[in-house]
Amino acid sequence: MNLNKYPIERRYIAKRSNTRPGLRLTTGVPAFFVAHDVGNPGASADSHYRYFNALKDRSASAHTFIDDKKILEIIPAGTGPDPAEKAWHVLYGVKLDNERFGYNANDAALGVELCYGGGIDFEAAYARFVWYLAFCCKKWNKDPRLFIPSHKQLDPARKIDCDNALRSGGRTLKDLVNDVAAEMAAAVALPPVPAPAPKPAEPDFLPLPVAVAKELIDKYVRPAWAAANAAGQQPEAEHFHRLAVNLRSAAGVDDQIRPLAVPVKLYKSNVQEIVFRWLSPDWYRAKAAGNDESAAHVNNRANYLRRAAGMPST
Repeated sequence: MNLNKYPIERRYIAKRSNTRPGLRLTTGVPAFFVAHDVGNPGASADSHYRYFNALKDRSASAHTFIDDKKILEIIPAGTGPDPAEKAWHVLYGVKLDNERFGYNANDAALGVELCYGGGIDFEAAYARFVWYLAFCCKKWNKDPRLFIPSHKQLDPARKIDCDNALRSGGRTLKDLVNDVAAEMAAAVALPPVPAPAPKPAEPDFLPLPVAVAKELIDKYVRPAWAAANAAGQQPEAEHFHRLAVNLRSAAGVDDQIRPLAVPVKLYKSNVQEIVFRWLSPDWYRAKAAGNDESAAHVNNRANYLRRAAGMPST
């Protein structure tokens, strides 16, 4: 059940012995809920607030008035922070409430009034009436089939509510009780759980350190470019120029060592060329000279290149 489907307005009439005596329910919380109608077609919930707030010449009241615009509690009903109080909505002299529930309705029950007729939209008012009774049953764990009598059922010699209002909308008390039960059982449509935002794809390579890129360009690529350029080998010179650009891009910088938006994955063919053309021979020379530190340095540079191309290190 959606417990927040409709707002409940709480605007209480002044305490007065004939309308709102200010006494707690004998049962503490409501034991049952009497379904009434106002018997005054066209009169809104606000109209009944004004009427009962000024009533002085007789004893009468109810807790809640419901029309097509609002649910208005004019006497505390216990649905909010204020404890439920008595209202004068069923004559004390009748006995059916005591026989059925063990209490006088005024001492133990909420009086819930349906406004109808005139310019009141019956379906909108009825929907609120059903929901409010379902809310109360849910709050106090009551079966609507057992704990929602009509005023007519408790005082059949005098009263016809709430049958009169229900009939105006093509409903019966049985329909009302069944609709309250259905409202209680209705599943709440939860908002869809948003799909988690896709994680940005993690790069399958590690950027080449800028210092390593600069070292490889200065030590190997630029001299090769200069030699090819001096020999008039333009295709080879352009190849070494592109190789230098690729190394800088893999380090995330341009030719002025200014940061690019993102580093670019190095081509595997670039790695293979640099390793086989320059690093591998340097490594063998260092090992032959017994210079393990230099060999380790060269191997370290080769692994930086491999990781920049997404290749495994050795």
